[in-house]
Formats: sequence, structure tokens, C-alpha cells
Amino acid sequence: MQINRLIEITVILLNKNIVTAKELAEKFQVSTRTIYRDIEVLSSSGIPVYMSKGKGGGISLLEGYSINKTILSDSDKQSLIVALKTLQSIKYPEVSSVIDKISFMFNKGELENWVEIDFSRWGSNFNEGDKFTYIKNAILNNKLIKFSYVNSIASESKRIIEPMKLIYKGQAWYLYGYCRLKEDLRMFRISRIKDLELLNEGFIRREIDKIEVNNAQKENINLIKLKLLFNKEALYRILDEFDSKDVVDKGNYTYEVSMELPESEWIYGYILSFGCNVEVLEPAYIRDVIASRLEKMIKIYSS
Repeated sequence: MQINRLIEITVILLNKNIVTAKELAEKFQVSTRTIYRDIEVLSSSGIPVYMSKGKGGGISLLEGYSINKTILSDSDKQSLIVALKTLQSIKYPEVSSVIDKISFMFNKGELENWVEIDFSRWGSNFNEGDKFTYIKNAILNNKLIKFSYVNSIASESKRIIEPMKLIYKGQAWYLYGYCRLKEDLRMFRISRIKDLELLNEGFIRREIDKIEVNNAQKENINLIKLKLLFNKEALYRILDEFDSKDVVDKGNYTYEVSMELPESEWIYGYILSFGCNVEVLEPAYIRDVIASRLEKMIKIYSS
């Protein structure tokens, strides 16, 4: 989009004394004629940009110029602040340097005062050893990565991945890519990745929509219909974590929740996280598993 290019050109000019049209054209992958048109738009918008010919010539801003509201409206600035704050809150590694570079676009206090976003959680640092940055560079440069991975049933394996995308979901960062061990697309939680290594070997990026889904994997997923009964002490989590259509008020401050989920180790830990504020109604074998685990916990703490 032209508006995005105009903003980036202005930022570049604010950080450099002079730049050529050819350099800008190569950066944005457009023609030099398009760059000249962009410069005309900036100039007509009140930004003191000018061009000089000859050796050492190029495009520059009037010395001492600082950006004002000619580029971004108040609404634009507020949207940008929310985006930057969101990146900060999800621990995007390089956002602080970006904020420093464009802070001149905002009045004093605008970046701090009117909005605060906090997705932080207790626990490990997902970017330990700068994993995020290594993975990002591997995606951008089509390089294979190798690592050890611990899955949800505590099994560790060595993986070689064609990395495709970084995804932030459910308050955690994930890597989405093609696993050469499983010969299929996989999602990997970055906090569970260990001994990450960026390989020199490149790969040709696959078209995701043409990769066949592993049918065997589909067939091995065991979906269970889970029915839980919560008491009032768990109401705040019920409101936070479940769709209202799945919740039935049973009276006496008890709430029945029904859902269908793939069976995994995660389910047992999730149910146990409610402590004595939940009872498994169905299926009976899940109820038995929870009871058995509680008995083991009692033995640990009573020994």
C-alpha cells in the first residue's frame, strides 16, 4: 500500500542524511518512477523533502525537520500504539528498538499513558537463547532448523524442520513448519524447543494448501465428549475460558459444561488445575483417571 511506503520512506529519510531513488526502489521493489511520484506526494503533504542532482546527490529532508501530524492522523497513531503495545506484551524480541526509532512521531507520554496490554504469565522464558530470532531468520532465508522437542506426553525427539511461520496463540509462541521426520506439517511450542541449530542447508518453500494432511494422524486423534460440573468458586474461570452456549446453570451455584476435545495429557492437567472446584461427570474412565492421579498425589504428600 502506498501509505505504508510513504511512512517508511519518511522514516528512512529521518534516519539518513541522503538516499537515492534507486536505493528506495530496490528496497520497496518498485520502479524509480514510482519513488519520484511518492516524493511528490510527500512534498505536496507539507513534508520538506527535496532532490539534488550530481555526484553525492539524492533525496533528503530539510535539515532540522521533525515529523508532525502530516503523515498520521490521531486515529492512525492510536492504532499504531495499540499494535506496538501488543507486540511488547507478547515479548516480540525487536519491538523496543522499533519504538525507539519512531518515538519522534508521538507527543510526550502518548506511548505510555492511555493503553496498557499485558499477556505476561508466570513461567519459562520462551525466547531463551534467542530462539525466536534464529527461527525468524530461518523462515526469511529458507534455511532448515534442527532441534530437540518435548511433546505433550513428555516424549523427546530430534526434528529437522522447514520453518514456515511463527504463530502467537493462547498466550504462547509456536513454530509452524514441515517436519521431515513426520513428513507432515506440525506446530511446535517454542518454549519446548531445545538445542536449536540453524543449518546451512536451504529448502524450497512448500505451498501449504498443496501439502496433503496426514490421514493416519487424523485417525489417531481420539476426541472425547467431556462433561464437567463446577461450583461457584470456579465461575470466574468458566466465564473466561468457555463459550456461554456450552455452560448450563444447574442451580445452587453449580454449572455444567460440555465440550469435545482431543484426549491428551493436557486434559488431565487442565481438569486438575481446578482443584476441588470441579467434578468429572462423563466419561467414566476420565473420572477414574483423575481419581487415580489424586490418590497418587495424596500418597506423595502423606509420605
